[in-house]
Parts: sequence; structure tokens; C-alpha cells
Amino acid sequence: MQHRIVVLGAGYTGAVAAGRLARRLHREDVAITLVNAEPDFVERVRMHQLAVGQELRPRPFAEMFAGTGVALKLATVTAVDVDRKTVTAVDAAGAAEEIAYDTLVYALGSAWNDQGVPGVAEHAHQIASRPGALRLRERLAGLAAGQPVVVVGGGLTGLEAATEIAEARPDLRVALAARGGLGDWLSAKGRRHLRKVVDRLGVTVHEHTAVTAVTAGHVTTAEGGTIPAAVTLWTTGFAVHPIPRATALEVTDTGRIVVDGTMRSVSHPDVYAIGDAALAAGPGDKPLRMSCASGVPMAWQAADTIAARLTGGKLPNTPIRYFNQCISLGRREGLIQYVTADDRAVRAALTGRTAAVYKELVCKGAAWGVANPLLGIPTRRRHVVPQPTPAAEPTVTPA
Repeated sequence: MQHRIVVLGAGYTGAVAAGRLARRLHREDVAITLVNAEPDFVERVRMHQLAVGQELRPRPFAEMFAGTGVALKLATVTAVDVDRKTVTAVDAAGAAEEIAYDTLVYALGSAWNDQGVPGVAEHAHQIASRPGALRLRERLAGLAAGQPVVVVGGGLTGLEAATEIAEARPDLRVALAARGGLGDWLSAKGRRHLRKVVDRLGVTVHEHTAVTAVTAGHVTTAEGGTIPAAVTLWTTGFAVHPIPRATALEVTDTGRIVVDGTMRSVSHPDVYAIGDAALAAGPGDKPLRMSCASGVPMAWQAADTIAARLTGGKLPNTPIRYFNQCISLGRREGLIQYVTADDRAVRAALTGRTAAVYKELVCKGAAWGVANPLLGIPTRRRHVVPQPTPAAEPTVTPA
């Protein structure tokens, strides 16, 4: 019998996990199914580029996973039953199907979070998804010169979006509303460079400004003032899918699945969670932040752990740590902020055109890794020793 591994979600983490599992378990006694609503891989880290009119290279999953042994199922996940070990998914025609698993990898990620602020859902745009970025793209294209655009949120997404829009549309009045100081988590060098770039691009920065409401024509601040906005882009954080809350999985108060150092659910050992949907501890027991920088190593850890447990191999023991934060500031400028293992800025930072090239190489490398899941795998299947039946607990060899 085959051991059935089902991976939910094909963003960076889910696609990387499925590919790495195929690489580690390229064998007849394991079946890997990847469930995703869209047929193409979406480079989520480039949504600010898509929003200003840049075209992204199409990456169909059918081509990426051809010959890997990964079965692709195009459907939207609507429920997970961790007691019955089943997933319910609905295809584009509206037909529901139950998918049984022996091991589940949950990688449905996150979506934008309106934080419950009045008017955000009705009037603000988001770039946490391809449809959202395309809607913003259409709206920006219809703006006349001189109209105001407000980006709410001074984190990485907000900085990249504000500078990208300002560079692509210098005829617009772009403003950034940040709850704290501009780049206040960066080093002194990083803050100086960021300030120089936003000033050169003409971005008006409203620091220490909390937005409490959004309308069709402006945003309202906590102080009672308003900032004109023909378009408002909301980038204040992400929220995970509500599915885990409806299961028996142990989750946090924000709905993230609690996992151990191998990305295995602390309550259900046949479930692994990776990426934004999981709460895992990093260096110093600090929770890993929602990011591609966290998600991809989490995917490696989960895939290697599953493979080790199914084959009786040694469990991985590679702590996940940070090295830098890569920020694009338009197409010609960038900022690489070097950080400690637990993601605190150090003095060193790379800036300017070199940093922009560095960031571009990182983005291309991440997409290349997803698109080449079986790099180094021989075309002929290796001889394998028969494994336990799917109902049995996988063999575990202590690390």
C-alpha cells in the first residue's frame, strides 16, 4: 500500500515542500498530492510589481511538476477533518471531493488582514494575492496625474509598494502612513538610505500615524485628521485562513497551527504545518515571522522530517535562523539589512543598485527552486525496501 501525503497550498512553502518530498521520496510506495486553487505558481513577493503593470513570467504547475510523481489537484480546500484524516476540496465546477491522507502538510498561508478597521474591506486594496494586485493595477491605471495614493503600513510590504508605485507613476502623489517611525527596525545606515530613496521618489511619509477609518476619498487618522486618497492600499499585516480553527488542531489565538521544531503539529503527529499558517519557534524561542524567509526553511524542515520518519532515517536538526531582510525600493534601488539569527538589525547593510540586484537574485532563486523540484534526481526510480502500511505510525529514528 502507498503512504498518502497530501500538501495543501502551492505558494512558496507548499510548492517547495511537495517538490522536496518528491525528491526525497521518489518511490512507488509513496503518493504525493498537491492541492491548490490556481493552476499557476504565484510569486507573491512580486505582487507590488504586478500592481504597477509589470508582467510576471507564467509558471504552470502542470509543467513544473511533470515527471515528479506529484499529483496536482486544482481545487479550493474548504475543510480538514484531522480525526478522520480527510480534506474536503471543491473544484472549479463546484464539485466537492474528500481526499484521504496519512500525512498532511498544511501550507494554505495567509491573506490580507483589515484589522477590523471601518471602511477597509469596502474601500481599500490589497496585494496579498494575485487577484488583489490585478485589481489595484487596473485602478492605478485609471488614475489621472496628481491624484493621491496612500499606502497604509510601514513594514516590508508597505515600503516596497509605496516606492514601486512612486517610481512607476511619478505623476501621482504617493503617501505612506506608518504606525511607527520610517524603517524604525532598521540599522542607522538602513534608515538613512530608506529616507534618501523615499525623498527622491517624492513619497510623503506620515510617521507615528495610525489609520482608523478608510473612505472612498481619504483615510482618517487616530488624531482625527485626514489624508486624501483616491486609492488606499492596506498593508498592515496578514491573517491566516480560518480552517485550522474549525479543527481539533492546537492553534494560537490568531489561528496559527502550533508546531514543534520539525514543523509537526504538537497535537496531531500526522499533520505538519509550514509557512504563515504555522507558529514555530526560532532562535531565542521567538516566533518565526510570516515571510518567505521563514516559510521556505520550514518547508525544507518538514519535508526532510517526513522523509526521515518514513524511511527510518535520521531526523533533521537544523535550526531555522535569519541572515538578512531583502527590500526592493523600486527597480533601481534596494536595501539588504543584515540581521542577527533572531532577526534584529545589525550595523551592516547593503544599499543602492547592488542591493537591488541582490534582491532580484533572491527572488529569482526562490522561484527557480520551486520550478525545479527534482534537480539531481535520477530519471529511474531507486530500489526501495518495502515500508509499513499507511495506517502504521512511521518509523522514527531519534536524531
